[in-house]
Amino acid sequence: MTLFHFGNCFALAYFPYFITYKCSGLSEYSAFWRCVQAGATYVLVQLGKPPNPNWEGLGGTGDPKIQTGTNWEGLGEFLRATVDVADLGGLQLALGRGGGRGELRILVAALGWASAELLTARCVPLWVGARGVEFDWRHLQMGLDSNISLVRT
Repeated sequence: MTLFHFGNCFALAYFPYFITYKCSGLSEYSAFWRCVQAGATYVLVQLGKPPNPNWEGLGGTGDPKIQTGTNWEGLGEFLRATVDVADLGGLQLALGRGGGRGELRILVAALGWASAELLTARCVPLWVGARGVEFDWRHLQMGLDSNISLVRT
């Protein structure tokens, strides 16, 4: 039964990406390697980002009632916002590498980016969790969330 649950969660998460690739016409243009390059760009961008720091303790005591004269909260928010700029730069790089028509380049970059996000963020939790002894709705929700991520990207 757990293998059946894993198969359902796997199909729910991964087959929409396959169907998008086949039905959008990307397979006719042999765009698989361009999608892989866009996915590799995603991985490199994510590895190049610094971890999200906790800026609460830099002001001294961490107590909001005690003012230390520095504005570390603003610096933390600025750094969090600049990390998102790295994603935009990576998408621009992925769009620039793709050849062909404009729609095709956008679709290749988006599908490669979303597929790499799916593989890096949801593959291991799905493999480990959905094969467990108990049925858990969290894994079905993870599959649905991957579909939303595909549409969003």
